[in-house]
Amino acid sequence: MNKSRIDTTVAVIGAGPSGSSAAYWLSLRGIDTVVLEKKHFPREKACGDGLTPRSVVQLESMGLSNFLSKKHRYLGLRANAYGKSLEIPWPSSPEYPSHGYVVTRYELDKAVAERAEALGAKVYQGFEVTGAALSSDEAIDFISATDERDGSVFEVHAKYYVLAEGANSRVARSIGAVRNRNEPMGMAVRAYFETDRSEEPWIESQMDLRNDDGDIIPGYGWIFPLGDGRANIGFGLLTNSHRWRSINTTKALESYVRQIGPSWGIDPKSAHSKFIGGKLQMGHVVTPRAGNNYLLVGDSAASINPFNGEGIAYALETGKVAADVVTLAIGSPSIDLAKVYTSRLEERYGEYYSIARAFVKLISEPRIMAPAIWLATREQRLMTPIVTVMANLMSAQDPRLGDHLYSYADKAFKVLKAVQRSKEVFYPTTP
Repeated sequence: MNKSRIDTTVAVIGAGPSGSSAAYWLSLRGIDTVVLEKKHFPREKACGDGLTPRSVVQLESMGLSNFLSKKHRYLGLRANAYGKSLEIPWPSSPEYPSHGYVVTRYELDKAVAERAEALGAKVYQGFEVTGAALSSDEAIDFISATDERDGSVFEVHAKYYVLAEGANSRVARSIGAVRNRNEPMGMAVRAYFETDRSEEPWIESQMDLRNDDGDIIPGYGWIFPLGDGRANIGFGLLTNSHRWRSINTTKALESYVRQIGPSWGIDPKSAHSKFIGGKLQMGHVVTPRAGNNYLLVGDSAASINPFNGEGIAYALETGKVAADVVTLAIGSPSIDLAKVYTSRLEERYGEYYSIARAFVKLISEPRIMAPAIWLATREQRLMTPIVTVMANLMSAQDPRLGDHLYSYADKAFKVLKAVQRSKEVFYPTTP
């Protein structure tokens, strides 16, 4: 490597799932790709570690079936609220498997990056991108990076750039990407605990957590068993609206661990790791997500699903979409890269994320959140389609299913809005 300059066709900033996905698909097509990652693998990451069927499809398409087969497999979601517990299997679908896996990001991110590297991507670890220089047409001219080993600074020149920096998105923000602050942003924190129930076939969610005032929190506690004597236990808050900004997510997680400790055989004082957390930029509320020669993917593009806080599937998917569009641009240089990429994201996620953002705003109101959870957990046949929608597992083979589910969601919103307009606050306390 020339220590003062690297030249490549595509430069990817960040080797997490989105960046490594883009690098994998680009390298598969023989496109010269350089990936710059500021950390070293393996490394810790704030995440629930749960891979839904959407994630499994992407990872298996990248040749990681054998890797996944050695990890803890689960069948669906156990939802708990108001003394009720429902076990909801993942739906049967021709597009998605009816199972998921729980895999630590410590292992997963390394495995995905290695797949990209095996196909020829040059992955430089310990190289932090510190800035981008723009040309007169607002394209990226080059990016600057620092080698942590000796502090040397060099330039990376590419035809195209994929920005996969995560939620903080240093370079993306420096060239004009901004989050719409009128839309919600989530927060999450997790830790690992020893448990004798680590081989449970369900991931678990507690949906009726309350704040100090007794209000239902627009978020959830989770337990994702790892199959190795540990479980990833966390707390996710799906909105930072004014009512909920005072919530301390670490204290909320500590309270949740005390709550589930006896049933899961967990000592709240024996965390296997530090509590680590992060921001959840959701629903593609960051714009612009593309420029003349660059594309934002994964958390940089706020690709997290607002319904459930899932990010890995959408990181992998947007990485592949970016690779597809760059490949198209290389073959047809006259295309409008930003327009094509933005339209593909809109076609794939636009309507769904619009409904999801509306959902998050609605549940920020306690008078809506409480009855909604109570109603959802009354019976299996109601909860199953809800989980299908929230996990975005509707079958494209039956477009009527999606239409039906969106129709149900619309009717539910109308009912909940009516509750919102009423003066009565409904706090169910019994199963």
